[in-house]
Amino acid sequence: MVNKQGIWFLTLTSLALVLSVYYITMPNELLLSNNSNFMNNETNQTDKVSNEENVTIEESELITSMRVELEEERTQLLDELQEKLASNNLTVDEKNEVYEDLRYISEISSKEEMLEKKIKDEFKLDSFVKIDEDIISVVVNSKNHDKSLAVNIMKSLQEEFSDKMYISVSFKE
Repeated sequence: MVNKQGIWFLTLTSLALVLSVYYITMPNELLLSNNSNFMNNETNQTDKVSNEENVTIEESELITSMRVELEEERTQLLDELQEKLASNNLTVDEKNEVYEDLRYISEISSKEEMLEKKIKDEFKLDSFVKIDEDIISVVVNSKNHDKSLAVNIMKSLQEEFSDKMYISVSFKE
């Protein structure tokens, strides 16, 4: 007797075999013509998009390098903390402290991203934000080194925190 699972297995295997034989024996011209039609449609769509508007957003190399450096530091720290968490040598209290440190790093990273987005939305400027305990360091990519802009950025960021934070804003091109 053949059960239902055997019938399904036989059916699906047969279907896979038939399709593979079909694609192997299919003429190459048919595949090439379908592929060229796809490529023509894709280039037409790209031409339409490029004719509408050319928008280029370039981020400062300094800001990018600062982000990469911070990300590397945090990744290394996270790896060390995860190794500690996985080891059997720590007590439960020590593991709880390590877990809290992991949570803290995650919270700080999300706050930094949120503050960068806020600066981007409100002031239309690229920025790098780093939070270190009660210090927020902001590097703004702007040719305009305006004191009133720096003060406005500080006020805007301070709204996000209930306690007083020391905020520094610097401008880089």
